[in-house]
Amino acid sequence: MERKFAIVTDSACDMPEEYYASHDVECVRLGFLMDSVLYGGEDGESIDTHVFYERMRNDKAMPTTHQVNVECAKNHIEKFLSAGRDVLVVAFSSGLSGTANSFFVAAKELSEKYPERKVLVSDSLCASMGEGLYLDYAVRKADTGASLQETYDYLESIKPNICHFFTVDNLFHLKRGGRVSAAVAVVGTLLSIKPVMHVDDEGHLIPIGKAMGRKKSIKALFDKMRETQDMQAGDPVFISHGDCIDDANDLAAMIRGEFPGHEISINFIGPVIGAHSGPGTLALFFKGKHR
Repeated sequence: MERKFAIVTDSACDMPEEYYASHDVECVRLGFLMDSVLYGGEDGESIDTHVFYERMRNDKAMPTTHQVNVECAKNHIEKFLSAGRDVLVVAFSSGLSGTANSFFVAAKELSEKYPERKVLVSDSLCASMGEGLYLDYAVRKADTGASLQETYDYLESIKPNICHFFTVDNLFHLKRGGRVSAAVAVVGTLLSIKPVMHVDDEGHLIPIGKAMGRKKSIKALFDKMRETQDMQAGDPVFISHGDCIDDANDLAAMIRGEFPGHEISINFIGPVIGAHSGPGTLALFFKGKHR
C-alpha cells in the first residue's frame, strides 16, 4: 500500500544504510570531529566504522560530535513539502542531543511557509538502534496505510515501551562524557566492573546495575530482557555494538534460545553514539512493559 506521507529521521538511529533506501526513509546525518577532521554530517568525510573504533582504541582519538542544525533539518523536510507531501520526523532523544529541538524549530518555520502541509515531529527519547526500533515501528504502521496523525499517535503510545539496555567495556568514555565519576571509572576498571545502563522515560542514560566481568554484563542484558519484555508475534529485537560483533552474536544466541520467532537485527553503533560510549559497547532494544 502506498505510504501517505514522507518519513525523515537522523543517523543517530544507527540503522544499516540499506534500510533507508529499501524503506523509503530520508536520513539526516549527524557529524563528528576527530583529529581536526570533520566526518559525517552534510559535508564531512566518510570513515569505515571499524576503522573509527580502531582509532579510538589504538590512537586514543577523542571525537566530538555535533547535532543536526535547524537549516539542515529544514532542507531535508522542505523538499517533501514542496512536492506536496506531509512529513513525519522521528528524532534522536532530546535528553541526549539538541537534534530533536532543531527538527521542532524547522517544522514550526516550515508550517508557516506551507500552511496547507503538515509536519509532525516525534521526539523518540531513544538512542542508537532504540531510535531505529522506534523508526521501524513507524515504518510498519505507515505501510498499513495509516495516516500521518494515526502513525504519530501510535508512536507516542509505544514510546514508553521501547526498552534500551546496554553495557560498556571501558568506563573511560562514560567518564569523559560525565556519565560516571572519575573515581567510579578508576575503581570499576581495576575491578573489571561493568555498568548496566538504560535510557529512561525522559531519554537520559541512567545506570541501573553492574556486573563483574564482560560475560556477566552480557548475561545481565539478557536477564533484563527476560524481566521486562512484552513482545508480541512479529515484534523485532535490535542489537547494536561498538565493534564487538562476537559479543553481539553471543547475546543474539541467548535471545533465540528463549524467544524464537523474533527477527533479530544487529548493526554497529555509529560514530556519533560511539564517540560517547566507546569501543566494546553492547546494546539491546526490544518492546517491553516499561523502559
